[in-house]
Amino acid sequence: MVQGSANLNTEINEKWLQEYVDNWVGFFKKQTVDGEVASYIPILAEADQEALGISIIGKNGVAIKSGNTEEKFTIQSISKVLTFIVACMERGLAYVLSRVDVEPTGEAFNSIMHLEITQPKKPFNPLVNSGALTVSSMLEGKTSDRKLEALFILLEKMIGYRPQINVETYESERDTSMRNRAIGYYLLEGDYLESDLGITLETYFKQCSIEITIDDLARIGLVLSNDGYDPDTNEEIIPRAISRLAKAMMLTCGMYNASGKFAAYVGIPAKSGVSGGILAVVPPRVRDEELPFLEGCGIGIYGPALDNQGNSIAGIKLLRHVANQWDLSLF
Repeated sequence: MVQGSANLNTEINEKWLQEYVDNWVGFFKKQTVDGEVASYIPILAEADQEALGISIIGKNGVAIKSGNTEEKFTIQSISKVLTFIVACMERGLAYVLSRVDVEPTGEAFNSIMHLEITQPKKPFNPLVNSGALTVSSMLEGKTSDRKLEALFILLEKMIGYRPQINVETYESERDTSMRNRAIGYYLLEGDYLESDLGITLETYFKQCSIEITIDDLARIGLVLSNDGYDPDTNEEIIPRAISRLAKAMMLTCGMYNASGKFAAYVGIPAKSGVSGGILAVVPPRVRDEELPFLEGCGIGIYGPALDNQGNSIAGIKLLRHVANQWDLSLF
């Protein structure tokens, strides 16, 4: 009888949570008109500006999603978190951090400035393009496909299937990304690339072109929330130390040059991509009152209309509202 009551309460709570999230998505979807879809990668300009969706998956099995939940989109810069994790698993934390720092830049994600004015010309962190290219060059393998094999294995463990590369997006990025080629030459000058520039760029463009859903992002976030362990099997997918460092960098560097404001006003680790995706991680927290997802959760958001920093304009507002309403902040 008690167990039945507990299940009934869970069902009622999920119903209430679903109604809240449906209302919030409906409200913030109206604000997509304030942003613009990315156009410097031509294929991304074809996205539906008005799309907005969210998926939240908790450790206790509670799952809420609303809005444009079935859309597939490319992972873009969110892949930088995952390739950093793979590089650390393959090469060791100490070695990777000898090649890439963990400091915020306060600059645009594709800026070359810090490579020009600092000595040594070490990338500030793995979540800006210079750091991501350095990390991509470190991945084991002599071809881009071999370099990305460990990433696909990691993704399959976290989301339950092997995602695919969107070839049209890959070719669009490959044929238009002059800035990343320029960054690559700066890195070559500083001796930070460990593979041929062409192979490094090919690897990077392919990793950004992996196609996923908001459910996939939420599942990835849930594993990171659980310090790298599968919450269902308790299998270690990512070593705890690497998982924790990845979350720290997401909190301080994950939202481009709006990372400081995001940490202050939202207060959870997150990483965005210019396709409109946001990966967010809510670790377990202690509160006196009963609140949703106290045991932690992963959140995936998709909203391709971007603000001036390259983040989903409605997605950030939605995530901030959810975090404030449910007291998800680490602080």
